Amino acid sequence: MHNLDLIVTLTGGLAAALLLGFGTHRLGLSPIVGYLLAGIVVGPSTPGFVANRDLAAQLAEIGVILLMFGVGLHFHLKELLAVRRIAIPGAVAQSVVATLLGCLVGSGFGWSRPAGVVFGLAISVASTVVLLRVLADNNDLHTPTGHIAVGWLVVEDLFTVLVLVLLPAVFRADSSGAFGVTFAVGASALKIGLLVAFVLVVGGRVIPWLLARVEATRSRELFTLAVLVLALGIAVGAARLFGVSMALGAFLAGMVVGRSDFGSRAASEALPMRDAFAVLFFVSVGMLFDPAYLLQAPGLVAATLGIVLLGKPIAALGIVMALGHPLRVGLAVAAALAQIGEFSFILAALGRQLGILPQNATNALVAAAIVSISVNPILYRLTDIPVLRAKGAARLWGWLDARAKTGLPSHPAGDFSERAEAIVIGYGPVGRTLVRLLRENGIEPTVIELNLDTVRRLRAQGLRAVYGDATHEATVLEAGAQRAVAFILSSSGMRGSEDAIRLAREANPGIQVFARATYLRDVPALRRAGANAVFAGEGEVALTMTEFILRQLGATAEQIDRERDRIRTELFGGSLESAQPSEGDTPS
Repeated sequence: MHNLDLIVTLTGGLAAALLLGFGTHRLGLSPIVGYLLAGIVVGPSTPGFVANRDLAAQLAEIGVILLMFGVGLHFHLKELLAVRRIAIPGAVAQSVVATLLGCLVGSGFGWSRPAGVVFGLAISVASTVVLLRVLADNNDLHTPTGHIAVGWLVVEDLFTVLVLVLLPAVFRADSSGAFGVTFAVGASALKIGLLVAFVLVVGGRVIPWLLARVEATRSRELFTLAVLVLALGIAVGAARLFGVSMALGAFLAGMVVGRSDFGSRAASEALPMRDAFAVLFFVSVGMLFDPAYLLQAPGLVAATLGIVLLGKPIAALGIVMALGHPLRVGLAVAAALAQIGEFSFILAALGRQLGILPQNATNALVAAAIVSISVNPILYRLTDIPVLRAKGAARLWGWLDARAKTGLPSHPAGDFSERAEAIVIGYGPVGRTLVRLLRENGIEPTVIELNLDTVRRLRAQGLRAVYGDATHEATVLEAGAQRAVAFILSSSGMRGSEDAIRLAREANPGIQVFARATYLRDVPALRRAGANAVFAGEGEVALTMTEFILRQLGATAEQIDRERDRIRTELFGGSLESAQPSEGDTPS
C-alpha cells in the first residue's frame, strides 16, 4: 500500500503540475505559479484527489538538494566580483530591511521574535528562476541591469545558504543562553570550515578524477548517474559526518563540479531529474496552503504582499540610486526583485521543522509567492513609465542624471571580449579550418566539443572551448550564443542538429546559423529548424565535379558561374549569397 501511495502521489502531483504549469505558461506567467496551484489542488484543503503530503515532502527533500547543487554549479565568482560594489551592499541592506519589516509583521500578529526573524528572512530572498525568466524575456539578461540583478541574487543565495546552516545551531541552543548560542555558532562555523576545506581541497582533486574516469567510458547514463551520486552523496555526508545542512553540502558539490571541465556537461545532461523533483518541491509547498486562510487572515496576506511588492522594491531602488546608478537601472532591479520563490519556501520549511514558524506564516508566504510571481513580469514591463515621466520633468531628470555614475560596464569584467564571436560545433578537419579562418579575420571562435582531450588541448592553446553537447541549452548558453554573430555546425550527420539550431535561435534570434549535412535529403529539415545556409556533402561534391569537368572541357568563366548557380538552385533550392532563412523556414 505504501508503494501504491508513492506512485499515486507522484502521478497525481506531477500530472496536476503539468496541466496547471502549462496553463499558467500559456497565460504568460511563470510555471512556478502553476506548480503551487497544483499543490493546492491535490492538497488536503481542497476537495477531490488528495496526495500523501508526507511522501511529497520526502520527495521534495531531493528537490531541495538538487536545486542547491544547481546553484553551486552555476555560481561564478568573477560575475559576482564584476558587480560587487552594488550587489553585495545592496543584497545585504535589502535583506536587513525585509527582515526588519518581517519582524514588525510578526510582532503585530503576536508571533515570537524568532518567528518574525525567520519570516523576514524568507521574504527577503527572491526567486532566481523567476528573475532569469523575466530578464531573458525582456532581453535584459546581458545588460547592466541584468548583471546587477543576477549578482544581487547570487549574494542573496549565498546569504540564504549561510542562514540555512546557522538557524538550527542558533535556535536549538537558544535555551542555553548567550553562551550556548555563541558556542553552537562557533561549533557550526568550525564544522562548516572543515566541510568547505574537505570538499574544495580533497573533492577538488577526487571529483574531477572520478568524472574523468566515468567520462572515458563514453556512457551518458554512467556520467549522469555519477553526478547525481556526487550531489546526493556529498549532501548526505555533510549532514551525517559534519552535522551541517544537506543544502550546504549540495551547494559545495555543485561548486566543485562547476569549476571542473565537466561543469557544462553536468548542467546540461546530468540533472534530468532535477526539474521533476524541483516541481514536486513546489507542489509540496502548495499542499501546505489552505485557501480558506485568505478569508481568515487577509491582513497578514496583505502585509506580506506589501513587503514583497513595496518594501523590498523601494529599498532596492533607494540602494541602487544611492550608489549612483541611473533611475532606469534602479527601477528595473527593484521590479525584478519584487517576488519570492524557492529559497523562501526552503527557509520556511526549516522554520517549521524547528518549531519556530507558525502555520499561518507558511500560508501567507504561499499566497504572496503566487501573487508576486504572477504580477512580476507585468511590473517589470511597466518600469519604463516612471522613467518617461521623469524625463518629462526636466529639472528632476537633470538632477537624477547628474547623480548617475558614468562608465558602468555593460558586462562583467572578463566575461567576453569586444571582438565579434562565433560558435563552432565540432573540431574535426572542417572545424579546425573554420576556427583558423575566423581568427585570421578578427572573429573570436568558441568550440563546443564532446571530446574532453580536445577541449583541454584547445584551452591550452588559448582557444575558448566548452565541453558539452550542443543539443542542450546550458551548453549553448555557456558558449555565448546570446551574443555570437554565427553558429556553425561543422560536423555532418550530428544527432540533434535541428535541436541545436533551435536553441541557438531561441538564445539569439539574430544569429547566423550555418549547418553541414551529409545528404541532400537532410537540407529541408535543417532549413526549417532555422539554418540560414546548409552545406550538404553530396551537393558540394556535385558542384566541385561539375566545375572541374567544365574547366577541362574549356568552358568560359561565365559559363561555369551560370552552370554552378543552376545546379546550386536545383540541389539546395537557392543561392547561398543571401544567408537568410525564408519566411517559411524561420522557426516561430
